[in-house]
Amino acid sequence: MSGIYIHIPFCKQACHYCDFHFSTSLKRKGEMMEALVSEINIRKNEFQKEKVATIYFGGGTPSVLTTQEIELLIQTVYENYKVIENPEITLEANPDDLSEEKIIAIANSPVNRLSIGVQSFFEEDLKLMNRAHNAEEAKNSLSVATRYFDNISVDLIYGIPNASNEQWRKNIEMALSFGIPHISSYALTVEPKTALESFIKKGIIDNVNDEAAQEQFLILVDELDEAGFIHYELSNFGKEGFFSKNNSAYWQGKKYIGIGPSAHSFNGKERSWNIANNTKYIKALKEGKLPNEVEALSITDRYNEYVMTGLRTVWGVSLEKIQQDFGEKYVAYLKIQSDKYIVQDLLYIEDETLRTTRKGKFLTDGIASDLFKLNLF
Repeated sequence: MSGIYIHIPFCKQACHYCDFHFSTSLKRKGEMMEALVSEINIRKNEFQKEKVATIYFGGGTPSVLTTQEIELLIQTVYENYKVIENPEITLEANPDDLSEEKIIAIANSPVNRLSIGVQSFFEEDLKLMNRAHNAEEAKNSLSVATRYFDNISVDLIYGIPNASNEQWRKNIEMALSFGIPHISSYALTVEPKTALESFIKKGIIDNVNDEAAQEQFLILVDELDEAGFIHYELSNFGKEGFFSKNNSAYWQGKKYIGIGPSAHSFNGKERSWNIANNTKYIKALKEGKLPNEVEALSITDRYNEYVMTGLRTVWGVSLEKIQQDFGEKYVAYLKIQSDKYIVQDLLYIEDETLRTTRKGKFLTDGIASDLFKLNLF
């Protein structure tokens, strides 16, 4: 089973922390729609032997599209690929786009999962991040969406400067009060060349505090565990039966095609990515060309990717899979590199699977990078 990711590169305004590819001008939305349809058509042969199990609209802000535009892209996928009977079709959406009329229209489309970018229920947090919605819109969108969708995910951000642990607990409690079955939560990260980085350098906003973020992460883990959520990936928590099928496939190394500017694809042996420029992307597709670059992954690249994605998940890193796919030398290397983290109670091995401890979860990405093999054998 494989997935189709569709990148919608438009937003109403730029969040201060965001470094994803997008434009705040919607003037070329029509041309972009034509280009997205063209890319789906052009790439139909890539998945001839695959069945599509998930379609995911990310961005950017996919909810700036009309329901008719969303349905056109879904229809084009169906026309060009073999799609399973009940695929998971996710739309990322911002609360300010989700009027009751819009939610009803989406619910009547093939979309069956909403991922709502709330980030915080506190006005001061939303202003600091320059979100397009306010706290009341966040609550209203969930109140209405839960009447029409069973499968809803909410995004929350922790580690926001000057946000107390008590405030963070209230954010979690508010999200849980709507009965949603999935939460994705991320630490506020200062990315290069973002407005957030500039404001911190100028002293306008306090810098993020890693210790405070780690404390809030552990609060999140405990609160959601108590509420019956499974911490199935570093940043993702779901009730039984509500894990993101799209994201789970990515972490488990399954194939996917990324449609749209800056979108990435993976076919098992190669990774490719489209140009992160709307004008050049549209121009290339008008000429029937794919504006992408392709990288063949070495055995070491694939090992590193498996370690990174596996360690982030509840499924962990299988030593048996390392043995089968990469060989005994990689198993030996992984065990040697893991020893110091096992001693520190950050990693453990059980049933021939390497996983992070509760203490080690927040440090997963740093630990994983230290387990990477940097030189070819």
